[in-house]
Amino acid sequence: MHEISIVRSVFETLQEAYPDKFKRITKVQIEAGLLSNIQPILIQNAFEALIMEEPALAEIELEVLLLPIIAHCAVCDKDFEVKRHKFMCDCGTPSKNIVQGEELQISRIEFLEN
Repeated sequence: MHEISIVRSVFETLQEAYPDKFKRITKVQIEAGLLSNIQPILIQNAFEALIMEEPALAEIELEVLLLPIIAHCAVCDKDFEVKRHKFMCDCGTPSKNIVQGEELQISRIEFLEN
């Protein structure tokens, strides 16, 4: 289950980035592209398991947003959403130039105000 290591890594990254403010984090938002093989429910389950190890994390809300696959067409110079695993632009040109969909990143952090 790689989700546990992903969630653990997210919170280790936040502890390193915000050592003085980490205990004031109230919400963390993660963006995951559809090609990243991340399932929001499995990430939430992993987060709940991590809370058992680190009870202080129970005060934090974790939100996972799935991002669609976006590719770029070199022929008509447009970005298009890949649907049903068809990497085909509306103009009929196939494209493997992925603009969005492979990422896994922390996109937002909210803190408790003083």
